[in-house]
Amino acid sequence: MLARPFYDQKAEAGKSMHPDVLDLRDFYRTPLGLMARRIIAHRVRARWRDGRGLDFAGVGYATPFMRPFLGEASRIIALMPKAQGAIAWPTGRCATALVDETHLPFADMTFDRIVMAHCLEHSEATGPLLREMWRVLRPEGRLLIVAPNRRGLWARAESTPFGHGRPFSPGQIEALLTSSLFAVECVTPALFAPPWPWRTVLHGAVAWERAGARLWPIFAGVLIVDAVKQVYARLPDVKGRRARVRQAVGAPIRNG
Repeated sequence: MLARPFYDQKAEAGKSMHPDVLDLRDFYRTPLGLMARRIIAHRVRARWRDGRGLDFAGVGYATPFMRPFLGEASRIIALMPKAQGAIAWPTGRCATALVDETHLPFADMTFDRIVMAHCLEHSEATGPLLREMWRVLRPEGRLLIVAPNRRGLWARAESTPFGHGRPFSPGQIEALLTSSLFAVECVTPALFAPPWPWRTVLHGAVAWERAGARLWPIFAGVLIVDAVKQVYARLPDVKGRRARVRQAVGAPIRNG
């Protein structure tokens, strides 16, 4: 295991639950983080095989899993919470914005795809957060969430970012999404290797992944949830009355 916790939870007491962006960046540079990155990115890509002509956003710290879409997405941007901090991404240019994740500075229906990672488990306002994702997604837009699994070992490993914040069971995260007008298409368990930076674990990650998916899926380290925005539904307005959802034209994001 790493000699120190992923971040100082005591120092964060009384402040936001979000970890620091530099800690997240540094974790994904370690051998254990690189293994987790490869496995999760592979699963994300398996769900979304073609991003050509689409507008993408990453919310939280989703950049480790968005690189496959850089060469094909029409537009792409990483939205990092102000309580977490932001760093430039990708290398050589900057498609990053520091935001309040519950009040994004974009018009309705701006994006086709949103990847959310290291965000939902740290939010103290999951309802408003998911409703904001719904607002900025286009009709039939897709939201993919990477979140720690309540039953997995990674949710107990404080030396990794998945060991902080609130982990979820599949039922809990599906209920959250359903209440925010998303239809869950698929919940994919992933990251079955234990969260230990041992050479035998790192070199056997693919074998762990295959065996875990077949033999003990409920103990996965993370849940990868693919959900679709539902358009024809009713939402309460600010006064609590029922109001039909209206379609509007959103402005696109242009990265240069």
